[in-house]
Amino acid sequence: MTQKKLKELLASMTVEEKAAQLTQVNGVSIKKDTQAELTGVDPRFAITLDEISRVGSVLNFASAEEAKEIQNRYLERSEKKIPLVMMMDVIHGYRTIFPIPLAMGATFDPALTEECAKMSAVEARCGGVQATFAPMVDLARDQRWGRVMETSGEDPYLNGEMGKAYIRGFHAGGLACCVKHFAAYGAAEAGRDYNTTDMSAHSLAQYYLYAYGECLKENPELVMSSFNALNGKPVNANKGLLIDLLRNEWKFNGVVISDYDAVWEMIAHGYTENEKECARIAINNEIDMEMVSTTYINYLPELLEEGAITEKKVDKMVGRVLALKNKLGLFENPYYGMDVENAEKVFLSAEYRNLARIAAEKSFILLKNEKEVLPLKKTEKIACVGPFAAERGIIGAWACNGRKEDAVSVLQGLENYLGESVPSAKGCGYELLATDESGIKSAVKAAKKAKTVIACIGEYMDDSGEGASRSKLNLPAPQIALLKALKEKGKKVVAVVFGGRAQELDEVEKYSDAILYVWQPGTEGGNAVARTLYGEVNPSGKTTVSFPRTVGQMPLYYNAFRTGRPKPVDDFKNVYYVSSYRDVLNSPLYPFGYGLSYTKFEISNLTISATEMDENGEIEVSVLVKNVGKYDGEEVVQLYLRDHHASMIRTVKELKAYKKIFLKAGEEQRVEFAINEKTLRFYNADFKYVSEKGKFSVMVGNSSENVLEKEFILK
Repeated sequence: MTQKKLKELLASMTVEEKAAQLTQVNGVSIKKDTQAELTGVDPRFAITLDEISRVGSVLNFASAEEAKEIQNRYLERSEKKIPLVMMMDVIHGYRTIFPIPLAMGATFDPALTEECAKMSAVEARCGGVQATFAPMVDLARDQRWGRVMETSGEDPYLNGEMGKAYIRGFHAGGLACCVKHFAAYGAAEAGRDYNTTDMSAHSLAQYYLYAYGECLKENPELVMSSFNALNGKPVNANKGLLIDLLRNEWKFNGVVISDYDAVWEMIAHGYTENEKECARIAINNEIDMEMVSTTYINYLPELLEEGAITEKKVDKMVGRVLALKNKLGLFENPYYGMDVENAEKVFLSAEYRNLARIAAEKSFILLKNEKEVLPLKKTEKIACVGPFAAERGIIGAWACNGRKEDAVSVLQGLENYLGESVPSAKGCGYELLATDESGIKSAVKAAKKAKTVIACIGEYMDDSGEGASRSKLNLPAPQIALLKALKEKGKKVVAVVFGGRAQELDEVEKYSDAILYVWQPGTEGGNAVARTLYGEVNPSGKTTVSFPRTVGQMPLYYNAFRTGRPKPVDDFKNVYYVSSYRDVLNSPLYPFGYGLSYTKFEISNLTISATEMDENGEIEVSVLVKNVGKYDGEEVVQLYLRDHHASMIRTVKELKAYKKIFLKAGEEQRVEFAINEKTLRFYNADFKYVSEKGKFSVMVGNSSENVLEKEFILK
């Protein structure tokens, strides 16, 4: 539709029709007939198909058939015939499920992430989806928060790079996408979901806003406002974020959509007295689309009549919604992408499963490999035990229309690879509050003839994700008891650990010879685990969140501010009146950027092209990387910077660049980076994004702690 026709359409709309375009309803709340009962649906949000013309968008529906039915019923009843736009949370796959975003972050591979997002989008379009609520780029520094699994981790730079990759992939596959949650939802107090966020303006600007701004460079169609309170005010009432920054400074002219029921929740926050006030505040802050709650439908006409909102602002908001639908071509084809006939041929195709397996393999992190227990040899006798040995619930939270029964378990993957049955027993449950250890004897018995036991332990997929915060991060006691029992029998124990966050693994370390952290790996998880354990794949994943020694360290992150009394050594001897704990080391169990390999990489000969640089200059940085081990493999070479003195306290170090390289055994390569004045910028006390003259350290290594270091001066 031409811009002229769009303007004519907007001018012809009634106030009620405009309110409808600014409203999104949950598809599961749509009654098939007026008598239907909806289980678990708030009656405030339930509508019938006969009432569908009262809204402009739908989220969540079962299939392309259902999407078509909803669209058809809408168009039959809509006078203007403005199509619905159908949206869904396609986070890490639609039917073929890829590793969770936190695991994809561990790949340090934006190109792979982009390809996975593209295939997710193609499947989703066949299922009737036209826009996805992804990527989520909230910065996550507290592993108690359940939605850590949706982020790329604790680092702003990596979060931005991976977020942009998701957007490029979704666009290539034909989906509109939505950057969320704006802003700072990831800093929920005590890691408790939906909790308030309270932080300094400097931390917000310097760290938490970065990835959203980067993602806008890829032109996402939507931004989702978060439903948390930020510094005492619900985000949907925050003019500084929504208007001054997002609209005016960042020039975002796409659709801003509220999170689920977030406009109404300003009442629950105690910020507004009634729905009418909710609508007034959200409209004046240009929340273009209200998700699920219905304050716009109920009160927009009345607010216009009273002059509490302006028709000019409402038209601007409706215009953005119409522009989104026009960009997707819905006026010409309201059924854009819906492929009922061919959907089942696309879903779970061999090509998509193969990519899901590769992505899982590249996301795995080898945390420990004592005496080179791994890779396994086909000739050695093994057993596969533990609550996740035969479990298919390993696809992760927010798995969209993925099904557990389509997933490959570790036991199944091992038997596929070996071509023979493998002794197995569950041993204990995976429930967080599990206490029953009675099954451990059967697991030990199943492992009796094995030289090496693969113990599949960790966190179930529903124990991370939205609404799945945890106060403890340790594994349930029966799982540790299982490891201990196996170790006491003299077995070599390989722990394959599942999780949607970083967990406490100190006891797993104690009773395991090797630890492979596999996250929630998706549909092909079991095949990927088997191939990795037997060396068909060399692990190359790196931690993108710091693994704590104990939950009491939370929040924990590598790029922390320096303190006036730093701890000089990482031990407990004669260290008083410094920033430390009396009962645990300051350092994480596994630092950011950490991950072992079956081979060994040696990083040496750090060189910089100059020791001084002016504002127009550039310093070339390089290191020599050599594979000195027995296996071919990939290494992530990471560059960090430290600003020694500035008008605002700077962090210990910050990731500024990385390169993932492949080296054959014995091969070496010089890896190069470039630093310029822009690389050194930060927000000063006046909130100007600047660099300041002085001394800097450049550090290059294969984790945030294992680095080579040199200094230079910015003149």
